[in-house]
Amino acid sequence: MYFNYSFSIVIFSLFLSLLNNASSQAEDWSRFRGPNGSGVSLESTDVPTSWSPSENLRWKTQLPGSGVSSPIVVGDRVFVTCYSGYGLNRENPGEIKNLKRHLVCIDRKSGKKRWGKIVDVTLPEDPYSGIGVTAHGYASHTPVSDGQHVFVFFGKSGVIAYDMDGNQLWQKSVGTESDPRKWGSSSSPILQGNKLIITAAAESQSIVALDKASGDELWRQEATSLDNSWSTPILVTTKAGRIELVLNVAGEVWGLNPETGKLIWYCSTSDADQAQSSAVVDSQRVVYTISGRGGASAAIKVGGKGDVSDTHLAWTGRETSRFGSPILHKGKLYLVASGVVSSIDVKSGERSSQIRLESESEGEESSGGGRSRGGRGGFGSLDYASPVISGENLFYLKSTGEMFVFKISDKLEQIAVNKVSDETESFGGTPAISNNQLFIRSNKHLYCVGTE
Repeated sequence: MYFNYSFSIVIFSLFLSLLNNASSQAEDWSRFRGPNGSGVSLESTDVPTSWSPSENLRWKTQLPGSGVSSPIVVGDRVFVTCYSGYGLNRENPGEIKNLKRHLVCIDRKSGKKRWGKIVDVTLPEDPYSGIGVTAHGYASHTPVSDGQHVFVFFGKSGVIAYDMDGNQLWQKSVGTESDPRKWGSSSSPILQGNKLIITAAAESQSIVALDKASGDELWRQEATSLDNSWSTPILVTTKAGRIELVLNVAGEVWGLNPETGKLIWYCSTSDADQAQSSAVVDSQRVVYTISGRGGASAAIKVGGKGDVSDTHLAWTGRETSRFGSPILHKGKLYLVASGVVSSIDVKSGERSSQIRLESESEGEESSGGGRSRGGRGGFGSLDYASPVISGENLFYLKSTGEMFVFKISDKLEQIAVNKVSDETESFGGTPAISNNQLFIRSNKHLYCVGTE
């Protein structure tokens, strides 16, 4: 009897521990755009809809450099990447040999820096010139974490694994080439089981899977079609239980086997010559993509084989965007392009409503696609952030630092425009959401917005 009672206590304690861990993990925002790249918070529903430098701003922390990567949140830590030493000013970029990449770990409660790591540049690196690298710089990839480790991708400088205390575990090169335009790279790493999957499109025209424990290469698939693709893949489970790695590339969408990297299916969607945004998937296992120049919107049923352009393409539409990825909510697909928020019916592909961003800043254009006020060189001249959703509210961050808040209903309603700073800063990263807080990065600071 005593044994049974003690055993019950142990089991109950273990259950509570697992429950608490699951609750904590559910609130993590551990990769680009949070849970499976959806941009939708699974639990946070009370994120503030209004804030300012003096209202609902929990803390503000100076960063060691610039960047357009997004912060991630894992437990009591916030991670963000930056770069310094070169390419901070178009008129005087400096010497490329002085380029440094940074990974910074910040305490989510206090905003104080826990630790930081500096990574030297691998040369030759893409120069800070033209219209590509000058727009986003050298820290465009968002980290990813499994809760025990954090992984960063720094392009030609490789992939690096750290433990949660900042100890480097391994470093691996996935290529040192350049894309045809020398616009740099920005696809973020993702995790699938024991695999860290890297879209090294610019570095080697490859998708590469590394063993997350050792950094050993598990598979590599090369394709010239990866040129001009900067999107981050998502994972989709088919009705038959098969996991597919889905990637938006120029003019097509691919479904790959994450165990081998081999192509399972592909679907032609448009005549786009570029692909910057990532796909999203709904509960019916339909994938939605928005392409850039020359492209269109599309809906594809997953689970096919070979060329599924005639069998699995549900619809194509006229909507396009440049950098921001779309987001799903209750049968509507939302995207922001050229200063307009559009909602698309996922069944028909038809636009159901649209609303223009209305700025409250005096003298500020409300077109949404213009240049940032000030900033460094070309950085911030374009809006890179994707929308995120908490509860029934959609949040969209412009490069100027204005965050537009919309109430989601049958018709979108803009309810607020907020800023965390009155300083001249550029905001390129997509915000992270965790435990009813927003984490927002600029080229100078990381901010935490929340009521507690």
